[in-house]
Amino acid sequence: MPKYIYKKKTKNWLFFQNKQEDLIPQSHIAHYDLNTLHSTEDAALNKEQVLILTPMQTFHIEYWNNLLQLSYPRELIEIGFIIPRNKNGDETLKNLEREIKKIQTDKKESRFKKITILRQEQESDSFNALGEKDRHSLEVQKERRSKMALSRNQLLFSTIGPYTSWVLWMDADIVETPTSLIQDMTFHNKPVVSANVFQRYFNEDEKKDAIRPYDFNNWAESSLGLQLASKMGEDEIIVEGYAELATYRLLMAHSYKATDSPSETMELDGVGGGCTLVKAEVHRDGAMFPTFPFYHLIETEGFAKMAKRLGYAVYGLPNYLVYHIEE
Repeated sequence: MPKYIYKKKTKNWLFFQNKQEDLIPQSHIAHYDLNTLHSTEDAALNKEQVLILTPMQTFHIEYWNNLLQLSYPRELIEIGFIIPRNKNGDETLKNLEREIKKIQTDKKESRFKKITILRQEQESDSFNALGEKDRHSLEVQKERRSKMALSRNQLLFSTIGPYTSWVLWMDADIVETPTSLIQDMTFHNKPVVSANVFQRYFNEDEKKDAIRPYDFNNWAESSLGLQLASKMGEDEIIVEGYAELATYRLLMAHSYKATDSPSETMELDGVGGGCTLVKAEVHRDGAMFPTFPFYHLIETEGFAKMAKRLGYAVYGLPNYLVYHIEE
């Protein structure tokens, strides 16, 4: 056990007047060399740790069951949740804790490496203050997405560790992905890469099951979008997917081709948070989710802009589909 001895240096009252010994436990100081931490295309083979982060306003058992069927080794997976501090959040917490207890008290090989649950500090910060219909209206987007950005930052900064190689942002509404999701996305070895979020539904006109695009936050910038931003006030934001703010950006949601390879990539300028994989070094270098207008973007789209300003490329997988719960 190392011993640190503080000796009298001067008669000045600021310093110790008498010899004092302080025993420091060996585990008190830890050293980490982040230069040896890697994010590679063979993540599972190289035993790279993945941190799955989910802001959760409502617990969907389909989300949880999908998480359990992922084939990436659980001993390499940490999971973090942040839940609103309100009545709905209380119910969500109860349901989530029930399912976590089943897994984390099961046999060792079934357990995740670590699971962290955070509650937001106060109800006014809640990112689920609005109903499903209201939260998609254009008028509330700046406030709503600012609160969502705050929750993402709180979750990220509280859970990322010195061994984290990858951060997978997956919304609590994502209920279906390939079992090889993490291996498939890490294989591209990109700083930031997003899957294409679709939704299953029943087509009443054709009387059959169908799929449709859901997340329109994955996009490549357009000249019209840049022109629109140049005329905005510094506190104004562009939110994609609204007719009132037509940008004619290339949307990944509209770039899906069923006959093309799911491994195909496209360069993006904005991303959503539905299912986005980030190399941990991107976050460590300072790319976070702006709660304020950043080049007229906010939250996940602002994050993509910040990552690119830091020199990282951003990509999407237009033919690699994951599915949002049917609302």
